[in-house]
Amino acid sequence: MGTPRTQRQKYGEELKLRRLAAGMTQEALSAIVVCSPTLISHYEAGRRLPGPEDAERIDKGLGTDGFFFRWLEDLESKYADHFALAAELEKLATEIRLHAISLVPGLLQTDEYAQAVFRAYTPNYRAEELDQRVVNRMERAQILEDPLNPVLWTVLDEAVIRRSVGGPQVMSGQLHKIADMADSGRMRLHVLPFRVGAHALLGSALTLMSFADSAPAAYVEGLHTGHLMDDPALVDSCRTNYDLALGDAQSRKDSVALVRAAAEEYAHGQH
Repeated sequence: MGTPRTQRQKYGEELKLRRLAAGMTQEALSAIVVCSPTLISHYEAGRRLPGPEDAERIDKGLGTDGFFFRWLEDLESKYADHFALAAELEKLATEIRLHAISLVPGLLQTDEYAQAVFRAYTPNYRAEELDQRVVNRMERAQILEDPLNPVLWTVLDEAVIRRSVGGPQVMSGQLHKIADMADSGRMRLHVLPFRVGAHALLGSALTLMSFADSAPAAYVEGLHTGHLMDDPALVDSCRTNYDLALGDAQSRKDSVALVRAAAEEYAHGQH
C-alpha cells in the first residue's frame, strides 16, 4: 500500500505511458524537449513539472495534441518544486504530526510572522510578490478549518518560542494563536525545553502524514531543499524519532502554559 497518488504523479504516470506507447526512450524524448533524460525521469516520477514550453514540446514529440500542455494549467504549483508534492499530500492527510526546530511551522503561522520570515529569506523582493507568498501560506492553512480533521500534533523546540521573528508584537500574536489552537482542542501541543539538551529530532524539522487508505509519509526540509519519504522503513524510523522526542517534551498543560507565558512576555516587552 503506497502513499496517495497526487495529480502531479498522475501527470507523470500518464507521460510515461504515452512515451512507452510511442516506443520512445527517455533519451529520445529529452532530445525533442531539449533537456536532460534525468529531467524527463523527474517529470515521470511527479517530482517536477515541465514548463509550458517543455509541455508543448512533449505534446509535439508524442503526438498528443496539446494534452500535456492543457493538463499542466491545472497543476502549476504555488510552491517550490521540493515542497509541491508534500503540499498536495497535506490536503489528503487524516493526521499530521509536526516538529519545528527553529521556526513556527508554516501551517500555524500568522500572516505577520510569515511576512517576516519571507522578508528575511529574500535579499531583494517586490512587495506584491512577498504578499502573494503570504497569501499562499494562509490558503494552505485552510485545511485546519475543519475542527477535527486532520488530527494535528505539534512538537516545538523551545528555540521556536524564544527566537523573535518580526518583533515582540508579532511574536506575541503568533504564540497566542498557537496557544489558542491548543486550548481549543484543535491541536495537541508539546514543547521540548532547552533543559532537555539533545533530543531525537535535534537535527531536523519533520512532518509526518497519515492517510485513511494509504501508507504514511514523512517530509524533512532544509534551506531551498526538501525530501519526501514514503519508504516504509524510513517513515517508521522518523516516527520512532518523533515518539522519542515526544517522550522528552513537556506535558500538554505545561507546554500551553509556557507558550502563553512567552506570548505575554513579548507583549509586555520582557524579551
